[in-house]
Amino acid sequence: MGGHAFALFLGSQRSWTRPALDTAAAVKFQEACGQHGFDPVHILPHGSYLMNCGSPKEDVFSKSQAMLVDELSRCSALGLSQFNFHPGASIDSTPEKCMEKIAQAINHAHQQTPAVITGKLGCHLDRHEDIGRGQIGITAFREIVNEPRLDNIPLILETPGRPGFEYAEQIELLYSLCGKKMKN
Repeated sequence: MGGHAFALFLGSQRSWTRPALDTAAAVKFQEACGQHGFDPVHILPHGSYLMNCGSPKEDVFSKSQAMLVDELSRCSALGLSQFNFHPGASIDSTPEKCMEKIAQAINHAHQQTPAVITGKLGCHLDRHEDIGRGQIGITAFREIVNEPRLDNIPLILETPGRPGFEYAEQIELLYSLCGKKMKN
């Protein structure tokens, strides 16, 4: 198709409950995105249409708040930093009360999903992420490893490493970006 971005749903739009996201499937998703040239910052997960974080109905609000936490956790597990959702509607409520409920749900989600980074670039927070999965995309790493002025300078990785994407795999990825062979 030639596109460089896509949107996706993180689960069924017909159910409040979902099976847990399989770690191996999340790793495969990230690998497939890399293999097909999709930068995670250009992948936009769309929140469930069932959510109404502004609902005055406590059962709907509670389920919506839990789903928002689940969706953000899934984004984190998939290495995605963007999230699009319809926060809510003021059904049988005032717009002000609706916005208060939405703010409550978002604040709760941030507290429950510590991997969700709320700091902006330049905020002096030191957050580590695996190669290509944080704020620095694969394109930037490709530029770094192909910069001749950095030849023969040791480059040190400070990444968390994950099962299926350990340090050796990350180093191999960096070498593949510049077409060099890894030295054993």
